[in-house]
Amino acid sequence: MTTAAQAERQERRRLLTIGAVCRRLQPEFPDISISKIRYLEDQGLLAPRRTQSGYRLFGEDDVERLETILRLQRDEFLPLRVIRQELASPTGPGKERRRRQASRSIAEPDDELDLGGLCERAAITPELARELEDFGLLQPRREGSEKLYPTGDVDIAVACAKLSRYGISARHLRAFRTAADREAGLLHQLVAPALRSRNPDRREAGLQELQLLAEVGQELSQLLFWRDLRQHAAG
Repeated sequence: MTTAAQAERQERRRLLTIGAVCRRLQPEFPDISISKIRYLEDQGLLAPRRTQSGYRLFGEDDVERLETILRLQRDEFLPLRVIRQELASPTGPGKERRRRQASRSIAEPDDELDLGGLCERAAITPELARELEDFGLLQPRREGSEKLYPTGDVDIAVACAKLSRYGISARHLRAFRTAADREAGLLHQLVAPALRSRNPDRREAGLQELQLLAEVGQELSQLLFWRDLRQHAAG
């Protein structure tokens, strides 16, 4: 069995039925129901997978999208038409998980996982993990003979695995890593003196400034990326 087929099989095991999705979301959304989820699907807001028998199966991305929809309805009272537009926007709430990651303090340390934990949570094979590591997309640290991966690497591994199914190898994905290194390096240069300071207040101010620069820089990167894609799509 190929690496892509193994990853696909592992991902299928992580899919949830519509009833399981309801049970998972009920603590935060007590009025969630199977009929409501079906209605949102009928409105084009959700697109779960279907088995050959027609049963719906939801992945983590589907559940996160559903959570976003329900929060926009509950907290911002947005109609479905506006929610659909928001989700279609490259900088809209459909990118909620990445926004949550970016909003974390840069100084806040990540929890760590061993190789087995990383592969289980990202639904990838150890072979793919090692390949991604070889090209700098995953960055574990060594503790004796063991490698420990920051939990942020889980989402990176998931994204890389999805792209690999389209034939994009880790070698090609290195371009994303190179671009991120350049952007991060540029922002770091701007605040490096403050980060090296022994004055706690100045260092804290530097961290806050770097956080702000990172958020604005990420927004600019996304806008430029989508503009270029639109130009390619227009031919």
